Amino acid sequence: MIEHRPFDTLGRIERDWLEARLHFRFGDTGRAAHVPLGPLYIWNDDEFAPYSGFGMHAHANVEIVTYVRSGAITHEDNFGNTGRIEAGNVQVMSAGKGVLHAERNEEPGPTQLFQIWLAPRSVDREPRWAMRRFDLDAQQGCLTVLASGKPADVQAGALTIDAAARVLGATMLAGQALVHALPDGASAYLVTTAGRVELNDICLAVRDGAACIDERKLTIRALEDTTVVMVELLDV
Repeated sequence: MIEHRPFDTLGRIERDWLEARLHFRFGDTGRAAHVPLGPLYIWNDDEFAPYSGFGMHAHANVEIVTYVRSGAITHEDNFGNTGRIEAGNVQVMSAGKGVLHAERNEEPGPTQLFQIWLAPRSVDREPRWAMRRFDLDAQQGCLTVLASGKPADVQAGALTIDAAARVLGATMLAGQALVHALPDGASAYLVTTAGRVELNDICLAVRDGAACIDERKLTIRALEDTTVVMVELLDV
């Protein structure tokens, strides 16, 4: 089953500096049917206005993966980690037993990003932070593992997350197709960015999401140039 979540059906948070669309219901915001998928319980499509963002605030016991689509975001935390995460870069923060951090757009233009929250396998671990650039354009039409809870993926270059999940991405040109087999018992959530794709027999418009449950194989066909990001939830 593929549950199509069109962009215009997503929950919305608006501030004078932030526009956010919520693929999963958060508190009272969003559709009641947009429930978590395994350990995946937040996927926000955020746009930060120039010179704005979140000041220091706390998180605990959550794995946060940030994929920057355009612009850049600046990270700072109470463990001394700082970084400027540019478009194409991925940031992972394991909040563990507790971390204070700030996320701001210090750029002259807007920043667009996906922020993904996953429930950790274990609680109250030591916090961790890392970032890495992935050149998806160099492997067009192929899924690259960006972050993972599987040691083999980490050894191959993915960022580490303490969750039963893998975060993957692919840049696709119009007309390209790829086939991805899901492991037994796994589900997935996929979002497109700048262009339309066909996922099995469902057409996804720009920034639509799709929850894939009890599907053994996903065929992704790019109808336009785009990048897709997918979280695979593992039955482990």
